Amino acid sequence: MIRKKQKNQPLVIDLTGPNGNAFCLLGLADKLSKNLGLDKDKIYKEMTSSDYENLVQTFDDHFGHLVVLER
Repeated sequence: MIRKKQKNQPLVIDLTGPNGNAFCLLGLADKLSKNLGLDKDKIYKEMTSSDYENLVQTFDDHFGHLVVLER
């Protein structure tokens, strides 16, 4: 089924799929940080300071208002 993309809908990322890996999340965080005028280096350091769960939680803390993460 093909559906039209609705405006103002959050981006949904399935953490169990290929877009849920750490490298994809780091790349998306980089792009979003630039677009929102956030300190991308600070966010990157925070995301990579520990394990994958920390990375996901940090991503959600900064971008949860734009991106929905699903498990």
